[in-house]
Amino acid sequence: MSDPANIRVGQGFDIHPWSEDPDRRLVLGGVTFADAGPGLVGHSDADVIAHAITDALLGAAGLGDIGSHFPDTDPSLFGANSIDLLRAAVSNIRKAGWEPVNADCTVVLDAPKLLPVRAEMEQNLSDAVGAPVTVKGKRTEGVGSLGRGEGVACWAVALVRETSA
Repeated sequence: MSDPANIRVGQGFDIHPWSEDPDRRLVLGGVTFADAGPGLVGHSDADVIAHAITDALLGAAGLGDIGSHFPDTDPSLFGANSIDLLRAAVSNIRKAGWEPVNADCTVVLDAPKLLPVRAEMEQNLSDAVGAPVTVKGKRTEGVGSLGRGEGVACWAVALVRETSA
C-alpha cells in the first residue's frame, strides 16, 4: 500500500451563468451541445466541468487554482478550449512530481440531459487527465439560483500521487 504522505486529494468548484449570446455554444466535458441554446458566459469556452476538475487537480498537487494558471484577464486565453487548459494543468502537475489517480465530478443543471453524452465527456476528460474521470449529472429540483435556470455548477474531487518519492 502507498505511503499516505505520497497521496493527496483536492476539491474544485466552478459556476457560470447562462449567456444571452445566441451564437455562444454550450460546452461541457469537452462536448459541444449544438442544439442546447446559448452556452455559458466565460472568458474561455466556460466548460464548468473541465474547470472544476482542473481546480481539484491543481489543489491536490498544491499548485493553486485555475485562475492563477489561466487568468481570465489574459487576452490570449479568450475563447480557449478548457480541455486544452486541463491538459496544460496536468502537465504542470506532472512536472511538480505528482500524477493524477482519478477525478470525480457532479454537474448541477436541469437541461440538457448529460446521460446521452456522459461516456464521451468522461473519455474526453480522462484522456486529458491521463487517469479515469467520472461525471454525474444532478437536477436542481427548482432550488436556488441554479433552480431558477441562472447557470450551471460543478463540484469535483481528485486524487494525485507523488511520483518523485
